[in-house]
Amino acid sequence: MRSFAPLAAALLALACSKPASTPATDSAMGSMKDTTAAMAPAAAAPAPDAPVSAVVVLYNWPKDTAAFEKYYATTHVPLVGAKAKEIGFSKAVLIKFAPNADGSKPAHYRMAQLWFPSEAALKAGTATPGFKEVAGDLPKFSTGGQIVLTGQETR
Repeated sequence: MRSFAPLAAALLALACSKPASTPATDSAMGSMKDTTAAMAPAAAAPAPDAPVSAVVVLYNWPKDTAAFEKYYATTHVPLVGAKAKEIGFSKAVLIKFAPNADGSKPAHYRMAQLWFPSEAALKAGTATPGFKEVAGDLPKFSTGGQIVLTGQETR
């Protein structure tokens, strides 16, 4: 991927599989579980040279981070998982941003990415009632608002 947005470097560092659990990461995440694997439906991988498309949600800082995390983990992520097959994404990536390299607060609180095997699959998936239900859930916990982007991987 050459360019997708300012997040391109982060995308290159992501792997499809769940990262190894360590005491440091476990304590940093508290009771949160990695739900990425549970949300991604089984799907054939696209051809190595086929472009893939994504929906990216950048969550602004919520008014209450604890309330955000509780709702996100117990309600929103399970909702996305329940609608995954209908929506048809091939991979989900959930990121909670750490402080910037200089120690300052990052511009965004979290990011969620839903990857689709093609632009057509993205268009079909985002037109489903399940996706509309997931999108309709955002105002219930994303009190700081969010930016929703779609794009296609370029090589």
